[in-house]
Amino acid sequence: MNKNKNKHKKTVDGFGDEWERFDQSSLSNEEHKELFDRYFSIFPWDSLPKHPIGFDMGCGSGRWAKLLADRVDTLHCFDPSSALKIAKNNLKDKENCIFHSKGVGDELLPDNTQDFGISLGVLHHVPNTADGIKNCVDMLKPGAPFLVYLYYALDNRPMWFRILWNISNYIRGVICIMPHPIRYLLSQLIAVFVYLPLARVAALLEKIGFSNYSIDSFPLSAYRNLSFYTMRTDALDRFGTRLEQRFTKLEIQLMLESAGLEKVKFFDGMPYWLAVGFKR
Repeated sequence: MNKNKNKHKKTVDGFGDEWERFDQSSLSNEEHKELFDRYFSIFPWDSLPKHPIGFDMGCGSGRWAKLLADRVDTLHCFDPSSALKIAKNNLKDKENCIFHSKGVGDELLPDNTQDFGISLGVLHHVPNTADGIKNCVDMLKPGAPFLVYLYYALDNRPMWFRILWNISNYIRGVICIMPHPIRYLLSQLIAVFVYLPLARVAALLEKIGFSNYSIDSFPLSAYRNLSFYTMRTDALDRFGTRLEQRFTKLEIQLMLESAGLEKVKFFDGMPYWLAVGFKR
């Protein structure tokens, strides 16, 4: 009997389906590195000890672990979904990866044992995000960094942007409760007819000289230089996920500090909100 109360089974099952469909094998090395560098832009590599041991909470297909493993001594990869078998295959050449079929709320690693931790795009998909953060921070040694990405509550966006998002969120609420094959099909249609056109318009605006500030205000502009494969992956992630929570920058800072982190720093740009802090 699963005693993990901080787990939404239908959401976990959905992610297993997502990463089995998009195992990231079609993602180019160049784009993979570009995405990694973006998400790890504020990670304090210089603060790590000589042979760092850490964890990736919610590793999914192993997209981040694949490059992170090359920079550390040991990487614990956690995921409660069937995606873990995809991660094992993608990371079969990484002998320093240890796999755990667990998520926050399960019995994890001993407290105060890890030199770093990351959880990117995961903890907003559990029932209690604050508790999930605390479970991650507990594993860290004092002074160790924790890198986290949580969906933003559009707290830095104008009203018209929020209205458009609310419309899309209503559509998401309908699609995400459908059977996996149907939600997959609808998400891919959205990728073709929404993500791709808007991303390419943003790319055109960039090409003709619009400022980055103006372009960043354009819906889905973050995809303007990314592949259609990434758009398809993220469309399924966005519209096919049952449980999704969003937080303001202030709410995230308070959760991180309440979990025992200090010196919290946010990335000043997309993706919102990406933050890092150090265990007190």
